[in-house]
Amino acid sequence: MTTFQSLGLGDVFLQAIADLGFQQPSEVQQKTIPLLLQQETDIVSLAQTGTGKTAAFGFPMLQKINVESRTTQGLILSPTRELCL
Repeated sequence: MTTFQSLGLGDVFLQAIADLGFQQPSEVQQKTIPLLLQQETDIVSLAQTGTGKTAAFGFPMLQKINVESRTTQGLILSPTRELCL
């Protein structure tokens, strides 16, 4: 069984996930989070509504942001169809 801890997320994200009551990552999160934490890449993920796609790309992007830098470090053009309609 894959856990959020094994995906490589930082403690602040793990605490937030636990506070929200999530116990294990969805399939799209298991496949996406480690990939995005390890390399700079664009990604397209297809999964049903409610499977955690937004967290799958959002957590890695937020974790990589350098709060000391005042430059653009992330850009979401159209996160999910549900959010852009």
